[in-house]
Amino acid sequence: MLDDFLMRAGLAGLAVALAAGPLGAFVVWRRMAYFGEATAHAAILGVALALGFQVSLFAGTLAVALAMAMTVSALAGRGLAMDTALGVLAHGALAFGLVAVSFLPAVRVDISAYLFGDILAVGRAELAVIWTGALAVLALLLWRWSALLTVTVSEDLAKAAGLDPARERLVLTVALALVVAVALQVVGALLIVAMLIIPAAAARPLSRSPEMMALLATALGALAALGGLWGSLAFDTPAGPSIVVAATVLFALSRLAPRRA
Repeated sequence: MLDDFLMRAGLAGLAVALAAGPLGAFVVWRRMAYFGEATAHAAILGVALALGFQVSLFAGTLAVALAMAMTVSALAGRGLAMDTALGVLAHGALAFGLVAVSFLPAVRVDISAYLFGDILAVGRAELAVIWTGALAVLALLLWRWSALLTVTVSEDLAKAAGLDPARERLVLTVALALVVAVALQVVGALLIVAMLIIPAAAARPLSRSPEMMALLATALGALAALGGLWGSLAFDTPAGPSIVVAATVLFALSRLAPRRA
């Protein structure tokens, strides 16, 4: 079955939904959307470095995404406004990545596949990497779930409970970098944050608890992945953007549903 490109694409989409659902809930709660965008944009620079040094795309993307997240935290801690730091680094990293790719004439690169995803080209090896990364993100979030929730609610409360808010922020940083590396081929660098935010935002008015929101975000992300993939095949549209369109439709429908008490 894994020799069928459509089956591999569907499984890749489900893996991204599995990782992005619970992490997206924290991105929404902590208002980290722009932070996620800066990390995702850095993925293109990671692609260029990986191709230039002939290393794994996953490893190159993960390394640069982690470096970007650490850089943002360091700059914010030195008094630079967070939105300014994120704005400079997000667009700067994307531009550096695009320029770096142009210096690789010996390597044929379809940059649009990395910007908007190429889920239909996922092979068996890439599928294994995507699922391994997604399960690692899920395991990391399950391990630190209670601590992450406490820090999200109140850092003072977390300190009183003996938790280190900086350590929990590092956990989210690592999880975000992993999701960027996992989702790059599925939806592309420009649309990764959409898959983090939109399903979680759609799940929020339908949820009564943080756990329910995370589960619903995962389910809605999976539905968007499969629905967008079907729409791409039915209407001959780009797969990555079609997945995000499906997620946006689900978000619009969630706004019409009665809110939970």
